[in-house]
This record gives sequence, structure tokens and C-alpha cells, in this order.
Amino acid sequence: MGRRLLPGRRRGRDEAVVAMSGEDAESRASDGDDALVDFHETDARPPTVAIVASLAAAGVAATAALVASPIGGALLGAAALGFLAGSLRSSTRVLTWGAAVGVVGLALAGYRGAAAEPLLVAAVGLAVAWDVADHGVGLGEQVGRGARVRRNVAVHAGSSLLVGALAAGLVYGVSLAVGGGQPVAALALLLAGGIALISALR
Repeated sequence: MGRRLLPGRRRGRDEAVVAMSGEDAESRASDGDDALVDFHETDARPPTVAIVASLAAAGVAATAALVASPIGGALLGAAALGFLAGSLRSSTRVLTWGAAVGVVGLALAGYRGAAAEPLLVAAVGLAVAWDVADHGVGLGEQVGRGARVRRNVAVHAGSSLLVGALAAGLVYGVSLAVGGGQPVAALALLLAGGIALISALR
């Protein structure tokens, strides 16, 4: 005859089996939770292509502003640094401050009698740089930095550039129609065009 376990021993053995099963289940659940956490973790920073496109547009803006006025070029250069910092920190507030510094640079350059043509180029470049950087922050939050968004960024930047070019053409046409070459009038036209451009891009 086989050996029979006493009731006390059988109960202890059953409890040990249950305890081991519970520990194994907790271990598996813990491993599953870690896998889920690892699976859902994404890099929420803006895609590199968006940062590069924004800096390229900001560089064009700073160069055009420098041709028009040294102080304007310096402030738009500071705006480009603000766009870079805002993109790296995924902060729309820093991007807004960078855009504000750039607008001040355009205003000062216009007030000091800079030519309208380079100022309009600088204004379009500034608006495109800010819009692409802001779009990049949104893409980072939605799909992550590793997503393939090159075409999306290119289309968005092209659309912003098209809207900016149309707005700049409109402002330039009005400035030619008004004539007089007065810095205050040119500044008013540039600011009106910038407000219209920002409204269209948003």
C-alpha cells in the first residue's frame, strides 16, 4: 500500500502549493506590467526633421533681417535660439517667447528705416520657423520622436511657406501702392501682415 499523508501534512502541502502558485502569478503579472510599460514608453520630443526645418527657416529669417538691419538680425538670431530651446524642451511657451523676440526685431528694423523686401523675407521665415517648431512639438506628443513624419513636416512647412509668401506679396503690393517710403507706414504694414499671417497659420 502507498504511503498516506496525515491530514495536517496534506493541508500544509496544499497551502505551500497555493503559495507557490500565487508567487508565480505575481511574478508573471509583474513581468507583464513591465513589458506593457516598456511597450508604451515613447520619446515625446519633437522629430529631428521638424527641428532642422524650423532652424533652417529661422536662419533664413535672421540672415534677411541682418541684411536689413544689424539689430534686427541679432534679435532674429536670438529668436532662432529660442525656437531651438523650445523644441528641445517641448515647450510651446518658449517658442512663443522666441517668436515675440523676432517680432520685436522686425519692428525695430522697420522703425529704423530698413528696406521692406528683406524685412518681408525675414517675417515669412520667422513665421514658418515658429509654425514648424510648434507643429513638431505637437507631433512629438502625439506620435513620438521615432515616427516617420518627414512627409508630414515637409507638407506642413510647404503650406506655411505658401501662405507666408502670399501674405508677404499682399503686404508688399499695398506698400508699393501707398508709396512715400515712410518707415512708420512700412512698420504698420509689416505688423498688419504679420498678424494676418499668424492668424492664417494658427
